[in-house]
Amino acid sequence: MIAAQPRHENAISERGAIGYDGRSLASPNAANGDRDGSPQLEKRLQHPGFFQRGGPFRLQVIADTVGAELMHDYDGSREIDDLRPLDRAGETHLTFCASRKYAGQLAATKAAACLIKLKDADLVPERAAAVTTDVPHRAFALAVGMLYPDALQSSAAASAADAEGHLIHPTAEIGEGVTLGPGVIVGREARIGSGTKVAAGAMIGYRVFIGPDSYIGPGVSVTHALLGARVSLHAGARVGQDGFGYAMSAEGHLKVPQVGRVVIGDDVEIGANSTVDRGFLTDTVIGDGTKIDNLVQIAHNVVIGRHCIIVSQSGIAGSAELGDFVVMGAHSGIIEHVKVGNGALIAGMAHVKNDVEAGARMGGTPARPFKEWAREVAAIRRMAKNGRPGSD
Repeated sequence: MIAAQPRHENAISERGAIGYDGRSLASPNAANGDRDGSPQLEKRLQHPGFFQRGGPFRLQVIADTVGAELMHDYDGSREIDDLRPLDRAGETHLTFCASRKYAGQLAATKAAACLIKLKDADLVPERAAAVTTDVPHRAFALAVGMLYPDALQSSAAASAADAEGHLIHPTAEIGEGVTLGPGVIVGREARIGSGTKVAAGAMIGYRVFIGPDSYIGPGVSVTHALLGARVSLHAGARVGQDGFGYAMSAEGHLKVPQVGRVVIGDDVEIGANSTVDRGFLTDTVIGDGTKIDNLVQIAHNVVIGRHCIIVSQSGIAGSAELGDFVVMGAHSGIIEHVKVGNGALIAGMAHVKNDVEAGARMGGTPARPFKEWAREVAAIRRMAKNGRPGSD
């Protein structure tokens, strides 16, 4: 273990005034600091993003490339410079709608254009261009690949190793009192706050930000992520790798580029060999004070509130949202897009498939109110006992 020489310490300790130059890079997540459950880190830190963005492209070029068709003589020369979800898209953005259940969000979207099935094209507001395709999700994945061509195989360090084998990029900013173990890699423009300890073999990726007094354990990898103060990542944890997203079809499954980030608040602890995937278009967020055990999977776009407890071998599927002070017992799970209210308790081995009210106690598979589940278990035991040969 060595004590690293500080570089540009003022730029790290003054987290609200970090001098990133974002002119050549764009983040699709600029508004994510306002997302419910988001820690305050994003509001303190202006970050230029992790991905090189291509374009802008004319709408007709995008439509032709993804195999879609512009409806009703819309202006195909209109330029598209980014992609966003329905509820975050602006007047220069492309979005998509895969189901009529999102009709409300579609009606309110400010997007320039929307990829959508022909039978649903009447739902697109007049201010937006309807771009029709049989497979909106797949077409949108192809469009993401156009604007973010490096996202499928992004370079964690964003710099090739030099001939002398230096592992700390000269543009990385290392705070006062930081210690770096043997074999630590720190990528280009990464920032490590004062007093942080990085153990042997850890990898800190391109433009990653780590707040002061944090601990990065042996063999940990951190990419596409912003970490607050006093964060602990234990041995083998993985933060910021791409989420498990595919546009499935009979012809095969198309990988969807993941161009979001991971934003982790202050005083968060993540156990050994746990994984936190970066978001698709928006961020994966872990709120202040949350504690995550070993061998936990956090999927893309998940939002976890403050001071939650998630016990070993649990999993949270994509775009699920947990409020503050939620507890998940061991081996529990939450399916995609489910919302769990503040203070809810999910018993060990329970699996949640519907929204959970604040303060609820849930057990079983599928999860239901704890008392109901306990009565069912007791009833089954009585039935088994009464039906046993020789029990009369």
